[in-house]
Amino acid sequence: MAFSNESDHGALVLGTSSLGARGVDEAALETARALIGSGLRIDTSNAYADGRSERVLGLALAKLDSAERDVAASRVITKVDRDPDTGVFDASRVRRSCEESLERLGVDHISLLHLHDPYTVTVDEAFGPGGAVEGLLQLKQEGIVDAIGIAAGPVPLVRRYVDSGAFDAVLCHNRFTLVDRSASDLFAAAKDLGMTVFNAAPFGGDLLVRGPRPDARYDYRPIGDALRRWTAGFFRVCTSYDISPAAAALRPSTISPIVDHTVVGVSSPQRIAELLTAHSENIPDALWSAIDALGPVPSPIDDTEYEGA
Repeated sequence: MAFSNESDHGALVLGTSSLGARGVDEAALETARALIGSGLRIDTSNAYADGRSERVLGLALAKLDSAERDVAASRVITKVDRDPDTGVFDASRVRRSCEESLERLGVDHISLLHLHDPYTVTVDEAFGPGGAVEGLLQLKQEGIVDAIGIAAGPVPLVRRYVDSGAFDAVLCHNRFTLVDRSASDLFAAAKDLGMTVFNAAPFGGDLLVRGPRPDARYDYRPIGDALRRWTAGFFRVCTSYDISPAAAALRPSTISPIVDHTVVGVSSPQRIAELLTAHSENIPDALWSAIDALGPVPSPIDDTEYEGA
């Protein structure tokens, strides 16, 4: 099953950044089996858990018969990452990263391969001779991957890659949520170019699921008092309508016309079940008016340092 942009509007994708974080053990394998058994696409990366995320998925895939394995493997999306020791992120590193992923997953082909967090190189270097983009295009031309994407956070940086027209897909995280909508124009531009749009982290990590606890964070950074108060109000609204915060936080992404797939990280079979329940929850229109009445959301994200990247 080749990567496709058809008939999948709003589809959930299961993220695996924490898969294998505690090792390649039975708990990790159980989660990998549940991920594969869900029938949903799975998002992983060369760098997740130092490669163990892919390794665990590969072990689970290897237990399937040939036909089942081919179908399941076609739903796995992964990413090339910079050299973990040197930070080098050129065409050679892209090929090595891809080869490492293929070996761990036990496959010879990837439906979609993202360029992941290219922060150690400038955009000009990435597009220059021998750069990371050249490496990705070569893998696509050789048929090793069907499609290539750009996956990162800062909108101004990602926009440079999107506007190049070189990519088939874009993934941006934490910037199309109830808290922050700064990726809206980016996603709209990508759709206009015919790209597939992945919106990742609609919960802002877990702030919009677990609430404004003392150690709460959004996009890996501590939240301020204003966002803490807004989030507390959001939870009160959800309680008053008997709607789970996860369902309310997830829905804007899954129904948006500028989002094709919503990537949500899961850490256990139970989390997969909870996500599917939230995805199917009925939400009254009045809830959105009540959320709007909370006022502007004080997002902690500031991508200005990447302007002109």
